[in-house]
Amino acid sequence: MNEMHIAEYWNTLDDNAVRCGLCPHRCHIQNNSNGFCVVRENRNGVLYASTYGCVSSIALDPIEKKPLNMFHTGKNILSIGSFGCNLNCGFCQNFEISKEYSDAQRVANYMTPNDIISIAIDTMSRNNIGVAYTYNEPLIGFEFVRDCAVLIHDSGLLNVLVTNGFINADPLAGLLPLIDAMNIDLKGFSEDFYSGVGGVLEVVKDTIAMAVKHCHVEVTTLVIPNENEDDIEDIAKWLSSIDSDIPLHLSRFFPRYRYADKTATSRDKIIRLADKAKKHLNNVITGNM
Repeated sequence: MNEMHIAEYWNTLDDNAVRCGLCPHRCHIQNNSNGFCVVRENRNGVLYASTYGCVSSIALDPIEKKPLNMFHTGKNILSIGSFGCNLNCGFCQNFEISKEYSDAQRVANYMTPNDIISIAIDTMSRNNIGVAYTYNEPLIGFEFVRDCAVLIHDSGLLNVLVTNGFINADPLAGLLPLIDAMNIDLKGFSEDFYSGVGGVLEVVKDTIAMAVKHCHVEVTTLVIPNENEDDIEDIAKWLSSIDSDIPLHLSRFFPRYRYADKTATSRDKIIRLADKAKKHLNNVITGNM
């Protein structure tokens, strides 16, 4: 069972309420309540990171599965996930740990940063190069990710972050010196689309622009028929304005969660959209084909 861990990036308000400053929601959280992400919890005027050390998933994955196709290819990476998310995507591919988990699941597998570094070192013999924070949205568990990342960095191993990029600039700046590579999920390229998932496009664009100055960055867009497919070429144009060598992964959507009645993205559509993106980017990858 994990002990409650005091969160960072928040301030006190009247009547034991707090304001969380980790992500752009800047949730005003009343006493004995949670923020939008659910995992940041106000108890008697103190904000806690309630999933600190709560591990939902741990596996030794090929680095290409993150997906990172131009970063230590052929190697493995220890991948860990927790619970929760600060967006609300009806098409979520990992909703069992991001949205619809139970308290019993959350507290079932507690690990410390020292546990993580120990496993990472033990798996070096199996071609492991470090730790990837993935599966759910890792940045809402900022404190645990940061504490693990310090140990991983100091050991000479590598830190990889797989994220939706919806974070405020100050905490991101505090974490980036520890991060070696990121895959950032750029879900679409209109504010209307992002508003529909509870996010802000410009924030994610700022995260990408900030990250490429500090570490290796690849970008993923899940192509959803009739929703964001018209955005793909605009995404490619914008990424090329930063660096035309940024890899863009175009992934097929499969019916899941609240989009269970939708149609999967066809292979032909992914190929056509990739051809459009290749007019602007040197590295366009068509995944899960």
